[in-house]
Amino acid sequence: MGAGDTSLASLSQRDPSQEPSWLQTAVPPAVRLLRPHHWIKQAFVLLPVPFALAAGSDLLPGVFALGFVGFCLLSSAVYVFNDLCDAEADRASPRKRNRPIASGAVSTRLAWTMAGLLLAAAIALGAATGLPEVLVLFSAYAGANLAYSLGVKHVPLVDVFVLASGFVIRVLLGCALLQAPPSAWLLLCTSALALFLAFGKRRGDLLEGVGTDHRPALAGYSMPYLDAAVALCAGVALVSYALYCLEGGVLVRGRELAGLVFVAFTLFEYLRLVYTEGAGASPVTIALTHRPIQAAVVLWLAATLWSLGAL
Repeated sequence: MGAGDTSLASLSQRDPSQEPSWLQTAVPPAVRLLRPHHWIKQAFVLLPVPFALAAGSDLLPGVFALGFVGFCLLSSAVYVFNDLCDAEADRASPRKRNRPIASGAVSTRLAWTMAGLLLAAAIALGAATGLPEVLVLFSAYAGANLAYSLGVKHVPLVDVFVLASGFVIRVLLGCALLQAPPSAWLLLCTSALALFLAFGKRRGDLLEGVGTDHRPALAGYSMPYLDAAVALCAGVALVSYALYCLEGGVLVRGRELAGLVFVAFTLFEYLRLVYTEGAGASPVTIALTHRPIQAAVVLWLAATLWSLGAL
């Protein structure tokens, strides 16, 4: 068993949203409250970049950086607000009572102040891009997560679609910052992948025995249902990515499917972890710790650049 597998084998004993151990010991509670390790999800903002550049779009580094950093701050504001809403329930949970707000390490007043400042900074950076659609996407993301925190997360299936929408918004943001129209195939692939991760997260929650008192939506799921949903979304994601490569019109002829093997490996390896290791409740933890998936992502990027003629 490799190092990545060792860390994953302990997931069933961990809080699905628990920070990595280094973050708990080396970072002040006020910073931990921002969940900086979750910024890895912003990789979805970068996803359209190589394809858009190959199609002739221009990358303005300053504009892209403003939007990217602004979204990181916006997502942190959302995490702070969610923890404020869940503080009372977290205090009653043996696994979550050590979160910064629930434990009292960060006061409620300070947390509200941080959320407000983060939101204001995110809006300022989004406005500085000069792209109105960026602020529209920021508003859509904030609105969806506000609804999620205030009660949508308790509604079966709706909670999964709201979680998945965040990843689609990230891809749309990347397209907006490049002023590139999003491909229908790219959106289909992203939506299927996002639902795959969201259903996998709920499956992990159910497997870990997260109580319905803390997450009522779990009462509306069963393991067979989630198994079928995860498998279906994985299949759609893989096929739609293949069609995107073939129909996108930006890849060098004969090289279109060079990256497909690494996408397939990543999906099947994730499925293996979900079904044999009980993983899935924390996709961020998997992304940060599992070496085979990390290697596959790097190889996918290299293969994609070769397919685009950049290597």
